Amino acid sequence: MIKTEAERLGFISCGVSKAEFLEEEAPRLERWLNRNMHGEMQYMENHIDKRLDPTKLVEGSKSVISLLLNYYPEEIQNPDSYKISKYAYGTDYHFVIRDKLKALLHFIRTAIGDVYGRAFVDSAPVLDKAWAAKSGLGWMGKHSNLLTKEVGSFYFIAELIIDLELEYDLPTTDHCGTCTACIDACPTQAIVEPYVVDGSKCISYFTIELKNEIPIAFEGQFDDWMFGCDICQDVCPWNRFSKPHQEPLFNPHPELLSMSKKDWEEITQDVFKKIFKKSAVKRTKLSGLQRNIAFLKE
Repeated sequence: MIKTEAERLGFISCGVSKAEFLEEEAPRLERWLNRNMHGEMQYMENHIDKRLDPTKLVEGSKSVISLLLNYYPEEIQNPDSYKISKYAYGTDYHFVIRDKLKALLHFIRTAIGDVYGRAFVDSAPVLDKAWAAKSGLGWMGKHSNLLTKEVGSFYFIAELIIDLELEYDLPTTDHCGTCTACIDACPTQAIVEPYVVDGSKCISYFTIELKNEIPIAFEGQFDDWMFGCDICQDVCPWNRFSKPHQEPLFNPHPELLSMSKKDWEEITQDVFKKIFKKSAVKRTKLSGLQRNIAFLKE
């Protein structure tokens, strides 16, 4: 019943797992943090107990409902321009998904009764990909993104953590095989070994998370990405099955697709506000985007 409603709301997949301590993820996360692969993302060191155990995050929780929402666009940017990660083309996904999650939780309460739960969209200490994999929605690819045979990896992951016991799904199997396309294609060698990404070397980290100047050592390695990066996903063979999303709010501002490098280099505050009115790109502010463009020009 919950899965049918999730589909009606536009989610492409819905899986359920038991809310419990993530035993396999704990040592992995510890190793990753100890190797300083989170760079300046200090928040990754906070609330480790809650990150690994949803019962400490949501009191009385029994189930984690994981959901996928497709964002693969019908059209992409001018290939000769500076590039923005596809997930940021339209309205900020936090707003779009939060509304859908609220609607799903309301449905559950209406159909079942007094259910306590919280919705999460990449905004709290929740290991989204781990829960989605545990819920059978896909497997963790060598680029550390969730992958599915049916639609690849261009989708958002969100959760409802609730105090209701449900029937739980089983994890799926890994289908990366001997393929190393993502590892070979990463310009900054951020995928240091299969399934391990050094976040502090990732183009997305440099162009979004990093507040200081981008290290000069990475000059000429960004392949014109000014906000985020899709290289490891673009080269993945499973993404040949990606289909355009059906969410109007994810459609880009018309000017976004046609802007040239010169247009971006001369972008004003007014144009930035118009194109990215409700976009995730606002996180970097105009000054951040200009810093990234200046770095690409050098």
